[in-house]
Amino acid sequence: MAKATALELELLEKGIPRAPLWRRLLRLAGSQPLGVVGLCFIGLILFCAAFADYIMLHNPQEIAVGPVSEGPSWSHPFGTDRLGTDTFSRTIFGARIAMIVGMSAILFGTTTGSAIGIASGYFGGIVDSILQRLIDSLLAYPAVVLLLAIIAVVGDEDSPVKEFLREPEVHLGFLGATIPLGPAGVIPEGTVWGVPNFLDVIVIALAIGLAVAVGTARVVRGAVLSLKENMYIEAARAMGASDFRIMLRHIFPNVAALVVVLSTIFLPIAILAEAAISFLGVGVPAGTPSWGADIGDPSNRAEAFDGSWWVVFFPGLALSIVVLGFNLVGDAFRDISDPRLRGGGGGTPGM
Repeated sequence: MAKATALELELLEKGIPRAPLWRRLLRLAGSQPLGVVGLCFIGLILFCAAFADYIMLHNPQEIAVGPVSEGPSWSHPFGTDRLGTDTFSRTIFGARIAMIVGMSAILFGTTTGSAIGIASGYFGGIVDSILQRLIDSLLAYPAVVLLLAIIAVVGDEDSPVKEFLREPEVHLGFLGATIPLGPAGVIPEGTVWGVPNFLDVIVIALAIGLAVAVGTARVVRGAVLSLKENMYIEAARAMGASDFRIMLRHIFPNVAALVVVLSTIFLPIAILAEAAISFLGVGVPAGTPSWGADIGDPSNRAEAFDGSWWVVFFPGLALSIVVLGFNLVGDAFRDISDPRLRGGGGGTPGM
């Protein structure tokens, strides 16, 4: 690796241009074929989530009047369930629910967990002890039990979280100021982007995000503990840089790649978590097309045992594809970002 870096610097000093971006991307794709496969899976799911309204053949919540629980056909490629709703349309729309929950949970969880991990590792002492004992107490619970407890607290109709998200304005009493948030509050309660009960879906995502934040904080803290001992941190502190500036300008950029890798690891876990709690009946509201809800529906499972396998097979297949895709991309990104896993080939950088 050192030989390749020295050669690249020598070529740059001689004015030899690097290879075009498209050639480097092709070379990178050739070195990570499984990552490319995962990226194709993710692209397919994102395409379905974004353009579900144009891909669906029927209303995913429409109950048919005619024959129900039919097998795959030209009009219903994935068959229908006992109510006559189109399994293909529910599977396609379920991608939108999965992406909304997964992306929201990861954005909230990794941001919060990174902030806690950086503060805990950098300050140490009493701050680190308090934060880590709080995280230890949360990690003591099984993941599903912790998630159910969080949802029981924040998912209640009268919970402070829902009340805050509903409020059209926020009152800052200690500052004597009011911040308007719009007539619908922070998150609208009705149908948004075709998703019914959008507020309830976002609350589920935030609950999963809190569970993600616990794991993220622990991993990021371990990285910060080694980073803060480097000489450039001491130099920045000697030059009078504030703690906030050091954490923002020197610590965070060095853990950003780790946070991205954690995001690719936790995102499929977040999607699986939504599926798991929907399977248990405490996830997205009833009737909302969701892979986990469709797999866990008792009537669907009874149909599957009676021979109507398509009602649970296709939602399960979609869930498997998205989880596999993110895992493959996460492994590829880890290999790319870690010099120890890239190998020490001394190929010419400009080729």
